Amino acid sequence: MRYVVGYTANARGHDAVHLAVALARNHDVSLDLVLVIPEDSPFNAVYPPEAGYTDILNEQAQRWLDEGLALVPDDVTARAHIRRGDSEAQTLIDAAVEFDAAALVIGATNSGLFKRFTIGSVASSLLHSSPVPVALAPHGYHRTEPITRLSCGFGTRPGADELLDVAVESARDRGLPLRLVSLLALDGGNSPGLADAAWVHAADRLAAVGGSIDPASASGSAADVPEPEIVVAQGRTIEEAVDRLDWEDGEILLIGSSRLAQHRATFLGSTANRILRALPVPMIVVPRDYTRQSA
Repeated sequence: MRYVVGYTANARGHDAVHLAVALARNHDVSLDLVLVIPEDSPFNAVYPPEAGYTDILNEQAQRWLDEGLALVPDDVTARAHIRRGDSEAQTLIDAAVEFDAAALVIGATNSGLFKRFTIGSVASSLLHSSPVPVALAPHGYHRTEPITRLSCGFGTRPGADELLDVAVESARDRGLPLRLVSLLALDGGNSPGLADAAWVHAADRLAAVGGSIDPASASGSAADVPEPEIVVAQGRTIEEAVDRLDWEDGEILLIGSSRLAQHRATFLGSTANRILRALPVPMIVVPRDYTRQSA
């Protein structure tokens, strides 16, 4: 299995590599670092077509990729690729399709607060059009140890059961504890009835998709993997509900695409955008109607 890493020669690219390594460890995944440089054009004054300029640009791009490969530890297989394109996002999508990648891994912009998200134009394009899951590393993400827990943002809208299927299978394959998270924004204060209803709904759907994690089928050290946990977090806003949750350093949050998404494409909805503003851990956005390889 392969993950495509959208690499840039800055902190955003380093964050993406760190997250990709954490996801790849103990899961038989190889990484493809892809650096996108602008398409040659006689109308592009920044990259003029003088003789030899393309070679100079390629040599610099290769040096940047070598720096990215140096961030990958010896126990993870990684390759480097230079791609040309007018759109960085579309070029990364094309590479993911070419390599039959199970996920695209990118970093947030450099302007965000430490371990928080600020979405740039490339990330925004990918989060609204990718045919494969997009894993987004928060600014300042340095962890390269294996992921320790998978959380799944769960609601009642169409597509929730498909996302839950992906979460259960991913947790089972990796031997990870699974946590189902329902976020309630309650402007009027606490509402035990709504919280209880959200918990019961999640429990019912978990049972319907066969949510028990079978230790014998997991690839990691699954003997101690607990049954999935259901947590309902409340706050005056979605952001406050996210803040009230306990997050592990090695955790990652899985969410589904908006119902506005095209078939088999990501689309980051308004609720997911609000979650991103408060989330301290990486997020994976799963395309609508996604058929999982083994993310």
